Amino acid sequence: MSAGSNVQIYHHGRFRLAGGVLPDAFTAYRTYGDPVNPCIVFPTCYGGRLDSQDYMIGPDKALDPTKYYIVTVALFSNGESSSPSNTPAPYNGPYFPAVSYEDNILAQYAVLTKVLNVKKVFCVIGFSMGGQQAYYWPVVYPDFVDKFVSICGSARTSMHNKCFLEGPKAALVNSKDFDNGYYTREPQFGIRAFGRAYSAWAYGQTWFRQHGYLLGGECSSLEDFLRVGWEGGFLGTWDANDLVTLLHTWQYGDVTLVGKSEFNAAHDDDGFASTLGAINARGLIMPCKTDLYFPPEDSEIEMSHMKNGSKLVVIDSVWGHMAGGGACPEDDAFIKEQVQLFLSE
Repeated sequence: MSAGSNVQIYHHGRFRLAGGVLPDAFTAYRTYGDPVNPCIVFPTCYGGRLDSQDYMIGPDKALDPTKYYIVTVALFSNGESSSPSNTPAPYNGPYFPAVSYEDNILAQYAVLTKVLNVKKVFCVIGFSMGGQQAYYWPVVYPDFVDKFVSICGSARTSMHNKCFLEGPKAALVNSKDFDNGYYTREPQFGIRAFGRAYSAWAYGQTWFRQHGYLLGGECSSLEDFLRVGWEGGFLGTWDANDLVTLLHTWQYGDVTLVGKSEFNAAHDDDGFASTLGAINARGLIMPCKTDLYFPPEDSEIEMSHMKNGSKLVVIDSVWGHMAGGGACPEDDAFIKEQVQLFLSE
């Protein structure tokens, strides 16, 4: 693990979200390195916590804290920043308001400027939902960000991606113990069903065909993989209402909605093209060849709209979406090489 600060908490006070207002919202974050160095912002992804960001941080990793001042920030609803599970009544549990990506960027900007005295962000980098936030940053604050890196992410959640997310969400919210979010103990049936419904989407078909689910001997069978990795990965560590609220943020990701009152609007292709075309920050877009819900084809469309010298580099891996999340050493090495090259340019 890289040496970084302990988890810090910034209290925003009264904070407006897309779905309402929290009386005392807070954002969790960690810092690595010397504040005099160029600042890199590294937000969390779906299923990510601040300590899970360490896979990319270290002197021998993609983000070197001896060269950069790295700030990791936790998404609202991840259980560390304000979430259904840690917010008191009257906004606890299912009463927690809906959250947009823009809400998160505004909160992260407050941490950077009010607490850490950051004047300029050299680069925002993220994986999955973190990659979507990386796209949002230069749209929300066009003069504050020089570069951004989106790994297995997108500027807008596609209709296919939204449809995929309806599967695990339905498995969770329709379970016999979810109780419309008013559960009084962990809804194990729902969380187990959620993990199983999600599992096949995270990897490419070839990965399964090559028995990747055995994880080099860590698992004895597909059933063992599902039980340990996907049921066990959420049980006891993730609150069900947190998972649902965070999933909604993901579903409604769309940079064309920045600055607008609509949280969930129909896709505006002309607006999408003009929004991406107006981004000044230079981007590195890194989809995985076999990602089932952030496919390279979507990244190619996004690249066609950007006029800022951004570049597309595809991760050639059978690991699907998980290629960008520290699951495969070979993919990690490739991402490290490309990210460090981009940061040096």
